[in-house]
Amino acid sequence: MHLFGLTGGIASGKSAVAARLRERGVPVIDADQLARDAVAKGSSGLAEVVKTFGAEMLAPDGSLDRKKLATEVFTDDAKRKALNAIVHPIVTMLTFKRASELRDEGHPLACYEAALIVENGVADAFRPLVVVSAPEEVQVARAGVRDAATEADVRARIRAQMPLAEKVKVADFVIENSGSLDDLRARTDEVLAEICDRLDVDEAVIRSEPR
Repeated sequence: MHLFGLTGGIASGKSAVAARLRERGVPVIDADQLARDAVAKGSSGLAEVVKTFGAEMLAPDGSLDRKKLATEVFTDDAKRKALNAIVHPIVTMLTFKRASELRDEGHPLACYEAALIVENGVADAFRPLVVVSAPEEVQVARAGVRDAATEADVRARIRAQMPLAEKVKVADFVIENSGSLDDLRARTDEVLAEICDRLDVDEAVIRSEPR
């Protein structure tokens, strides 16, 4: 089974591309979901988070207060690295477990969707790499609506990430998302066809009826 990568920036449209890939029959391993699983209520990952950051990171029901933790680590590199040291190894283990399951199920192609593929230095493990890009002003407008965030907050989050231009430099395929959703879906279909051609995967095998 071939496992290719999908990444982007805040409100660049990565999730919309992943949704279209699923519609086309490509299984998507979502690193964000795996990160949530890694620190789920009762997990060893959550126990490590509490050990490192304190019990005040817990919600009343014993689950992780994700917003409180995000606020704690957002402007502190040392704390963010400490959190990553807890979560990333678990996410890696869960990723390869899920990939193995998909291979055993007979899928010829799957996608690994993650925000930090390039930052974590693992781009070559998920080739071809697809980067979803959008102008910063578009990112700010979309994130402001989606997250009910101020422009200053969104720009601060963008600055905290690797510039999209740097990710584009190492991409095998770039999906520029400055137009309509229909444009994005059409470009995703084009890229999927090119990936199948490059990897010698029969697109008809993975294709499902587009919705």
